[in-house]
Amino acid sequence: MQLDDVILVSVDDHAIEPANCFTRHMPEKFKGREPRVEAVNGRDVWVFEDQATGYMGLNSVVGRPKEEYGMEPLGYDHMRKGTWDIKSRVEDMDANGILGSMCFPTFPGFSGQRFQTIPDKAVSLAAIQAYNDWHLEDWCNAAPGRFIPLMMIPWFDPQAAAKEIKRMADRGVHAMTLSDNPTVHGYPSIHNEHWDPIWKACSDNNVVICCHIGTGVKAQHASDESPIDAWITSMPISIANSAADWLWAPMWKKYPNLRMALSEGGIGWIPYFLERANFTHNHHNAWTNSNFNGQQPSDFFNKHIITCYIEDAFGLQNLDAINVDMVTWECDYPHSDCTWPNSAEIFWEQAKHLDETTINKISHLNAMREFSYDPLSLLGRENCTVGALRSKAKAAGVDTSPALGMGGAAPKRDAKKPVTSGDINSMFASADAQTAL
Repeated sequence: MQLDDVILVSVDDHAIEPANCFTRHMPEKFKGREPRVEAVNGRDVWVFEDQATGYMGLNSVVGRPKEEYGMEPLGYDHMRKGTWDIKSRVEDMDANGILGSMCFPTFPGFSGQRFQTIPDKAVSLAAIQAYNDWHLEDWCNAAPGRFIPLMMIPWFDPQAAAKEIKRMADRGVHAMTLSDNPTVHGYPSIHNEHWDPIWKACSDNNVVICCHIGTGVKAQHASDESPIDAWITSMPISIANSAADWLWAPMWKKYPNLRMALSEGGIGWIPYFLERANFTHNHHNAWTNSNFNGQQPSDFFNKHIITCYIEDAFGLQNLDAINVDMVTWECDYPHSDCTWPNSAEIFWEQAKHLDETTINKISHLNAMREFSYDPLSLLGRENCTVGALRSKAKAAGVDTSPALGMGGAAPKRDAKKPVTSGDINSMFASADAQTAL
């Protein structure tokens, strides 16, 4: 097996929603109230129910030279077109050698959390459904076989959420985004029966719950003086706290076919996590009343929890300590951690010591099975490899050279000291003030 023979499916990328994506899909009774893009103090800002709910360009730095990271886009003109235009996205996937992609939301929040706090729940539900329709019809279905569709749900109405899960699953959507800790957003914990209709609907309809890092428990800034590198380092591992919470939650025994994904969580930390979980259960269950039906916590984790990584050489050297059948790969386009346009080379350098069967599992087969996604039968396997896709991109003239001076908000930097958490927090606070309506 060679690099050009690999088939890559990314289970964690992001879409920057086009400015008009809600227009066609919002119900007639709510026309004029759909989320829209407005120019506010020189920024393209999403506005919904008179609230500026996020500037869509945050961290969409793909294509820039790394020296220009931190120059956050203020609008669509400051971003690579593949972030928001579906045709250009597919071309960028081809150039990167990537067959398939699951794209998390941006403006609504990675888990749709911004739609959960709108006072008028009817318009909020309408916006959620409009987003789902746009994401499936105008994004995923615009390039058949190239995307794993991902739905949002209304957390505030579990029965309506169950209906939305069924509606979208009937249309071929078998992934759902949810916060890894909804209590952060004012909702009951995952241990609460509030969520049972949702767990049941996911189980009944073969839908995976995808919990992206940063949607609930977040990596903490140690201090304003700490280099921002410290926060970036701990970001993926921060989901370990939520992973423990989910592992001890009751839904796995109620719905034994249910699965979840720790999106962008990495894999290198998991062997010790599982060792510690088993130790905790065996050492403490006599007084804590934990119960895994005679099994170990690691057995539940390995059965129910899908893991994914961007770069994780240590994890790939220790696959025997985790369930290789649940390991998947990601690119994270267009964020600053993404490996575009060299994802295939980086994947291959870290995975080439593995046998072909294992490479195929982590590169695409596990993702295809778990997310009910089968591009090979639609497109033909010979057209889905890194080599075939890059040949297509080359023929189309896709330019992957670094784009200099794309524009945006350049943070002030002192060349004599590292960029700190305080610097970044100040930049965000300034941006929030500029986008206030």
